[in-house]
Amino acid sequence: MYIAKVIGNVVTTQKNENLMGKKLLIVQPLDIKYLPQGECEVAVDSVGAGEGEIVLVVSGSSAKGVFDSPNSPIDRAIVAIVDSIGTSL
Repeated sequence: MYIAKVIGNVVTTQKNENLMGKKLLIVQPLDIKYLPQGECEVAVDSVGAGEGEIVLVVSGSSAKGVFDSPNSPIDRAIVAIVDSIGTSL
């Protein structure tokens, strides 16, 4: 699980049937100070996130579980929109 910023969306004309009706967003992983970390990724949105928002992303089997689709090609899912992060760092 990690935080990321939504930086765009993916529009498709053809996709796997398990992805029908699901919004695909491009996310930039962030560190705890909101600085970019690593490469951008595509995540399936489950919370109605939009461009510019900070979100919480899960990966692997946890991402598939969000949509109850064990056979779907989902590897990343947005599960929350972050309001703030409290840290003593």
